[in-house]
Amino acid sequence: MKPELVEVAPGAHAYIQPDGSWMINNTGLVVGDDGSAVLVDTTSTEARNRALLAAVEGVTERRPRALVNTHHHGDHTYGNWLMPADMPIIGHVKCREDVLAAGLLASQVLTGPDYGRIEVRPPDVTFTGSLTLHLGETVVELHHVGPAHTRSDVVVWLPAQRVLFAGDIAFSGGQPFLAEGSVAGYPQALQRIRALEPDVLVPGHGPVCRGDEVTSLLDDLSAYASFVDSLAREGHAAGRTPLEVVRGKAASRFDTWQESERLVGNLHRAYSELDGNDIEARLDVAKVWGDMMAFSGGPIRSHA
Repeated sequence: MKPELVEVAPGAHAYIQPDGSWMINNTGLVVGDDGSAVLVDTTSTEARNRALLAAVEGVTERRPRALVNTHHHGDHTYGNWLMPADMPIIGHVKCREDVLAAGLLASQVLTGPDYGRIEVRPPDVTFTGSLTLHLGETVVELHHVGPAHTRSDVVVWLPAQRVLFAGDIAFSGGQPFLAEGSVAGYPQALQRIRALEPDVLVPGHGPVCRGDEVTSLLDDLSAYASFVDSLAREGHAAGRTPLEVVRGKAASRFDTWQESERLVGNLHRAYSELDGNDIEARLDVAKVWGDMMAFSGGPIRSHA
């Protein structure tokens, strides 16, 4: 299936990229009642980013006024450089820090795609708690809910349309990845989303959820968070490594979710928190990624 730009509510468009696996993410476009627009995230490869921009041009003739990054990962930020130099890129202050710190690492460890030309361009307008954008009378609220998936997670909320662009707080069909965020913080981020009571939820990866599907997805993600926490506490107390725990665990309903190697990284994060480290302490990415590759049996590939 090809990527598709779908209007999920008046003025709210979700750019959905199947199958939602590594580096194949969703983005968004909000068009205000005055015709002005804001982009929500970019994507991973040059070809995918150019396709996204072409799709946006098919919806609005006016250049978007700004771009919002929901977090720092390359599949959401590698298209930043294609934005006009005078277009503000908005993100949490830690998103800027982590875009600069990560560089193009994701394109080096997630093998397979032809990334084409990609450059590092961090947000140049940053905030900490919340920020509200006004597109005419259309209100676009940005709320920091991390650390969860990363330190800098921001959700984009359209209160009038009751549409939420959740970034990678929500994976639909894939295991959440918490190694650069927080296992303890993740359930709190999910609760923040529940409190908004969205009618439509656009996840960072996977199909759009509507109505009861939103509640079902949030229930599943909350159950996964509890599963990771329990597994971590048991393994940590027994002195087993995260890789040993995942290799020796009993079957669970989460095994069918995409990217099962993420569980190894999630346990590394949980162990760090159980050791009493700061919730935002950086992990040894090489160690975490090495264990994830050991579980998957080789390099972790992307089909982007």
